[in-house]
Amino acid sequence: MSHVQTDDVMRDLRILAAHAMGIEPSRITLHMQDEISEDVRAQFNLYVDARTVNTPISKIIQKRQFWGREFGVDLNVLDPRGDTETLVAACLEIGVPSRVLDLGTGSGAIGLTLAAEWPRAEVCCTDISEEALEVARINMNHLGVAGTVTLLQSDWFAQVKGRYDLIVSNPPYITKADWYELDVEVRGFDPRIALTDEGDGLAAYRIITKNAGAFLHSEGHLVVEIGASQKDAVVALFEEAEFTQIQCLPDMDGRDRVVKAVWIDKT
Repeated sequence: MSHVQTDDVMRDLRILAAHAMGIEPSRITLHMQDEISEDVRAQFNLYVDARTVNTPISKIIQKRQFWGREFGVDLNVLDPRGDTETLVAACLEIGVPSRVLDLGTGSGAIGLTLAAEWPRAEVCCTDISEEALEVARINMNHLGVAGTVTLLQSDWFAQVKGRYDLIVSNPPYITKADWYELDVEVRGFDPRIALTDEGDGLAAYRIITKNAGAFLHSEGHLVVEIGASQKDAVVALFEEAEFTQIQCLPDMDGRDRVVKAVWIDKT
């Protein structure tokens, strides 16, 4: 696996071996002397073959940690990353809303995390992809939040009804040109539709900022993740849509990552 893009080959092998054995990676040393069945060996070899072609560990074992919880992932959903936890933190700072709308939910990492953190909130998670919503459904049931969560197939706001106190989204913001420069683990194994709008990376923000006011209660919040170079362009779209109290928040590495704002209904 010398050509695999990884920081730690031995760590990867430990995770894959543990998954093949059905144990936690932290316990792998306790089982070093165990007799390994042929089925486990065969499964481990399949995992290694997949890793050899740069399949991400999370897509091989089909799970990923996010905000302290385990989410199922597959090739139909974006792999939730630590940068997006900045988006969740920004939402939690707002205070407990009654109704939340998560646009483009994918695995449900954002919306389902908020549902788990705010057990009294009603959360609607939308996605255009039926396959992605099935992953979100599995995660919803695994996290025990089905009682307060609705999953809705929708192209952004197309099928959404009612008003919300918080609208949140991590939309596709990679430009078509930049998509070709992404790491192979991202470009090859995350759904393209979840990464790029095949244009300037701002198409989703135009739709969201233009329409969000019609789905927000007055003094409701819109919170979105952005690319590190998109602050000015996205803030301008928020201003054009007449949002107020616009803020840009950095991620843990100090890069612009989240834009949040308040909607004041003028009608």
